[in-house]
Amino acid sequence: MFIGNNLKIINMKKSLILTLIAMATLACTNQNPLLTDENTPYGVPAFDKYKLEHYMPAFKEAISQQKAEVDAIVNNPEAPTFENTIVALDRTGSLLDKVSSAFFNVLEADGNSEMDKIANEVSPMLSELSDGIILNEALFSRVKTVYEQKDALGLTPEQMRLLTETYKQFVQNGANLPADKKERLMQINQELSVLSLQFGQNVVAETNDYQLFITDEVRLEGLPESAKTAAKEEAVAAGREDAWLFTPKRTSFTPVLQYARDRELRRELLMAYITRCNHDNDHDNKAIINRTMHLRVEKARLFGYENPADYILADCMAHDAKTVDAFLQSVWQPSLAAAKREAAALQQLLDKDLPGEKLQPWDWWYYAEQLRRERYALDEEEIKQYFVLDNVRNGAFLLAHNLYGLNFEKLEGMPVYNKEVEVFKVTDADGSLIGILYTDYFPRAGKRPGAWMNDICHQYVDADGIDHRPVIINVGNFNKPAGDMPSLLSMDDVETLFHEFGHALHGLLSKAHYKSLAGTATPRDFVELPSQFMENYCYEPQILRTYAFHYQTGEVMPDELIEKINAASKFNQGFVQTELLCASLLDMDYHEMTTTDDFDVNAFEAASIEKMQMIPEIIVRYRSTYFNHIFTTGYAAGYYSYTWSAVLDADAFAAFKETGDILNPEVARRFRHLLEQGGTRDAQELYNEFRGKPADPQHHLRRKGFID
Repeated sequence: MFIGNNLKIINMKKSLILTLIAMATLACTNQNPLLTDENTPYGVPAFDKYKLEHYMPAFKEAISQQKAEVDAIVNNPEAPTFENTIVALDRTGSLLDKVSSAFFNVLEADGNSEMDKIANEVSPMLSELSDGIILNEALFSRVKTVYEQKDALGLTPEQMRLLTETYKQFVQNGANLPADKKERLMQINQELSVLSLQFGQNVVAETNDYQLFITDEVRLEGLPESAKTAAKEEAVAAGREDAWLFTPKRTSFTPVLQYARDRELRRELLMAYITRCNHDNDHDNKAIINRTMHLRVEKARLFGYENPADYILADCMAHDAKTVDAFLQSVWQPSLAAAKREAAALQQLLDKDLPGEKLQPWDWWYYAEQLRRERYALDEEEIKQYFVLDNVRNGAFLLAHNLYGLNFEKLEGMPVYNKEVEVFKVTDADGSLIGILYTDYFPRAGKRPGAWMNDICHQYVDADGIDHRPVIINVGNFNKPAGDMPSLLSMDDVETLFHEFGHALHGLLSKAHYKSLAGTATPRDFVELPSQFMENYCYEPQILRTYAFHYQTGEVMPDELIEKINAASKFNQGFVQTELLCASLLDMDYHEMTTTDDFDVNAFEAASIEKMQMIPEIIVRYRSTYFNHIFTTGYAAGYYSYTWSAVLDADAFAAFKETGDILNPEVARRFRHLLEQGGTRDAQELYNEFRGKPADPQHHLRRKGFID
């Protein structure tokens, strides 16, 4: 009896402890906005309530929930079906989607060292979860059972696509590997996830660390007043009222390259930009590149591929490295020939200023600007006065209205992670909700370089038939307003804004039933089509007149200036295309590696550039040590996709031009249908359906001026 009473007391204590733990957990959950129904407008994240201490508990709970959801599928006593296995799997992880999208969007756009620490801790956890799902033998058995019955299930085309893509994802990510290889694959994936984060963090840190203070205003001769004002404001913010501050951020150093007469200043800033993370310091990325490529080669071998490129490209439109290599060479030679002609013309200008000197990479932008003025009487500083950021964005919105009937309404008082972020409600012609668009356009210390689009909330149709509309963000690094001057964009900036807005439309217009097929969930060499397609409209006269208003007078850009812009549209395209293709070829050289031996990154890069016979006056757009695209953001063996998609987008725009109406409603209807499909259809079939035939590369080469 004593023992029995003792056990009873112990059990009562256990019960009390468990109750207290449950109550504490519930209280913690209720206090964590990431783990509650936030009741925000349109279901957007409650960014204004999220704090650093919320993220890790939310990740742990979300990971636990998805594991439980997957276990429920695996342990379902019923026979595997499309609904209880394939669809059920697609619907898992809703909480993790919410937590991950909120955290990683803020990390990229407004991060800090504390968020970096969380990312470093959570990334291996997410990799382990992903591998645990994809390498779950019981789960794969259910998926495989359904897949083997696919022809007898009477599935719709989208359902068949979901089934085949799900099965393919399991196979391509190791489901058929033997146990020892599965274990090694998990180790590789976890390490790669950490290396990717470290690479990107180093680029941000190195970019932020470099500061060039100029105290002699004579050295700024030639710089526009807007650039000098911005540099002065940066210096004052850094505590130096006696100087002008320049950094390796593009908004800072590009005006110097383009306008500064001081050749040494141009050289110093360009070298600071292209040598980032290549200094044998704490931010050096060369060892990370070595380890990353070793692991990618090893991973490809686990699946029986000779190199990482063939493994990665198996699910793309190009399918293999041989096809990509042949494609790149087909556009490389005419691009390089054009670049050589351009270099010769710039050398002649340099000879007048500095007889006997050889044209260098830090001279190209400066003399290209001089030549543009000489040939076309075109001054980009004059053009920028008509490209006010808000007006350009409104022009992109109006274009989407004219093409697809969309309307944009700015929303006030929405939860945002930074006061510079703006939010817009997007509706269809009939007033129905299309989605929510966030824009975040200005550089800050915690923002990674470049411009991008992300899903904050995916579009999908739930089990009750409710269509959950997407929340999308466009992020950039454009010039901030300076003094009494608004944010004025360069022509490159305008193209970037339209480009990322094209990605946003791809996500916003999605009409998929399943999350994994929605929006931009397409092959990498297809996903740039919607974005690059929008660039075609930037400088069309009838489009320019809708957004190009002088920042002081409000007058529309005069026809004479519009004509100059279009007359110069093929100017310097050898340079533009060659630096892009050089990066693509470097990417492919990395991912066609077959060795896991250590290598010298700088020597490898130099050999790659020598092999392609790149002229020394042009530097590859992304040097290895800051090539975020291929080492952090998912474009490994995929940077070629910008040019591959350029062939598609030039051909797609030709479909409009051939009708004599660049806003042709019937062609626009067909292109909107393409955008709505997301990844629910085979990309090549989808494009052929829109165009009636495969894309003709002649349109791209003609647009660049490489052929008549």
